[in-house]
Amino acid sequence: MSAPKKLFIKTYGCQMNVYDSERMAEALGGKGYVETKAAEDADMILLNTCHIREKAAEKIYSELGRMKKLKKGNPDLKIGVTGCVAQAEGEEIMRRQPIVDLVVGPQSYHRLPEMETKVQAGEKALDTDFPEEDKFEKLKGRPKAKRGPSAFLTVQEGCDKFCAFCVVPYTRGAEVSRPADRILTEARELVERGVREITLLGQNVNAYHGASANGDLTLAQLIWELDKVDGLERIRFTTSHPNDMMDDLIEAHGTCDKLMPYLHLPVQSGSDKILKRMNRSHTAESYLRLVERIRAARPDILLSGDFIVGFPEETEADFQATLDLVEEVKYGTAYSFKYSTRPGTPAAERPLVDEDVASERLQRLQALLTRQQREVQESMVGREVGVLLEKPGRLPGQMVGKSDYLHSVHVGDCDKEVGDMVRVHIVASSTNSLAGELIR
Repeated sequence: MSAPKKLFIKTYGCQMNVYDSERMAEALGGKGYVETKAAEDADMILLNTCHIREKAAEKIYSELGRMKKLKKGNPDLKIGVTGCVAQAEGEEIMRRQPIVDLVVGPQSYHRLPEMETKVQAGEKALDTDFPEEDKFEKLKGRPKAKRGPSAFLTVQEGCDKFCAFCVVPYTRGAEVSRPADRILTEARELVERGVREITLLGQNVNAYHGASANGDLTLAQLIWELDKVDGLERIRFTTSHPNDMMDDLIEAHGTCDKLMPYLHLPVQSGSDKILKRMNRSHTAESYLRLVERIRAARPDILLSGDFIVGFPEETEADFQATLDLVEEVKYGTAYSFKYSTRPGTPAAERPLVDEDVASERLQRLQALLTRQQREVQESMVGREVGVLLEKPGRLPGQMVGKSDYLHSVHVGDCDKEVGDMVRVHIVASSTNSLAGELIR
């Protein structure tokens, strides 16, 4: 029997890319590949790319440049670029970096086995189509090996919102929801393998409308179906658009015990002028009223958000409106970035805010968000929370897990195992985590 070939995947960007990387590894598993954590040992390297961050494409070209030595030392090494940069750049990647053997977009990675056969025959392989077939259905089922207690599960892909700054509609395509029965089957299989918590993924996850025997299900209805899965203890979802936060989903946050009290709800700006320029189709006021309704349903919910600073035409007054919104909402965590141009998007042609001004605004926003995160974490001290144990800690007898609110919690003097759900008394807060004692 020949030795298995080794596959190294480097994943950039969002949780959906993490999920996609898992499925790509499974797709190539049928071709005899096993994963390795060292690129130097690999027979095939895949860079699963993201186009959201600044200069994403150039960073991938730099990474490929560093891999020339690996290719020179191992001429049989195959190198592939997958994901959103692959979708956006296509043939340009192979033209600029001849060491690349295959390029495949995020909607076509189920075709990787056929592409691998092609590159092993000495040909180049390129596929950036939006195929009609369901890539999830075409992939073989997940292997039954034991896995960690939490997992991502993609339920929806693509976006129809066309925010002026975003490339997702162009790289991931239109909104598509997976059929509910396939999601439920995959969820049960994950639970059989040891998963206790599932995070449902989508570029616009709360726009989910998946087919079922009883008609299309909303995301809330899908969550209630998952609630019936024995052994599944926790359900989360990300990322949401405010305009698709429907009544039944808000209600589920208050009534479904398995749906965790954490919600990522990006707003991007507190200025109505900038929101309109962004094509967000909501106002600051409508967002704030939505937050009120969500907190009325689940008063202890922890809110997370996204913010873009220095969007074209943003004035100091516009930025102050963002600070005012943050002060009112009080986020438990948030992600904030300076605007960076994405070629092909509507905002790309607009005049930029001065770089120094945008940087200074970002520092001010991040200082406020950091203060709020610290205050929320400190408010957890003295409370009892549920924790899903995920790994041993650095200290003897210590375990680390995630709380109901997605805080990282270090549990001392813990005689439990990975995958156990425990109740913990929080005793201290540090920069990015909490410390707790097991309640016996």
